[in-house]
Amino acid sequence: MSLKLLVPVKRVIDYAVKVRVTGGKIDTNVKHSMNPFDEIAVEEAVRMREKKFAKEVIAVTIGPAKSAETLRTALAMGADRAIHVEVPENSEVLPLQVAKLLKAIAEKEKPDVVFLGKQAIDDDSSQTGQMLAGLMGWSQAAFANKIEVSGDKLTVTREVDGGLETIASKLPTIITTDLRLNEPRYATLPNIMKAKKKKVDKMTPADLKVDITPSIETIKIEEPPKRAGGKKVESVDELVEKLKNEAKVL
Repeated sequence: MSLKLLVPVKRVIDYAVKVRVTGGKIDTNVKHSMNPFDEIAVEEAVRMREKKFAKEVIAVTIGPAKSAETLRTALAMGADRAIHVEVPENSEVLPLQVAKLLKAIAEKEKPDVVFLGKQAIDDDSSQTGQMLAGLMGWSQAAFANKIEVSGDKLTVTREVDGGLETIASKLPTIITTDLRLNEPRYATLPNIMKAKKKKVDKMTPADLKVDITPSIETIKIEEPPKRAGGKKVESVDELVEKLKNEAKVL
């Protein structure tokens, strides 16, 4: 079987960076990297190609010019080529708009499987994969933690509340990757150098005939209130009294 795999990746604030709010907005002048769940998706796609189940891995990102760094990381991990849908800096592209852009790309590239991270760590929406499956009319397997190829189907074990569920997903299909699916490789220096020579196609939402005008506007962002220090009590009666009269939770 020689599958064609499409892997969307997103540039986000690095998971190790403490997010700061200034002037009602998130401070984005910090280190960025590939969304960790998308790294897992790239790794799984590359592993499938290495096992000869796939013939090509295509990375795609929707973001400003700086998102090219994220594509280069995906190429260094093993993706064969990339597509960059460039949007203006600080544009907020909502999950449905992302899904529509990916639909347009999928109709052009005709992949057999689209691998997405189950969610992005900046907005935690966890919507794009499911929306894309709905728009395409394809099968889907969300929150995958194990994937096996069997004929014209993928057998996917997915994480659900209270345990695991195993399903057979017919091709073409959409898969969103969970944390325990694999451990992504580090891009080696030779592969980082090779990635610079790999093909990156650039386009805009207008080229794909998708309007990215946001239907939702973020007015203001505030940090949560800082937690007050705890208090020690001498007895259960004192604890109940404070919960009732001070915390007012009883």
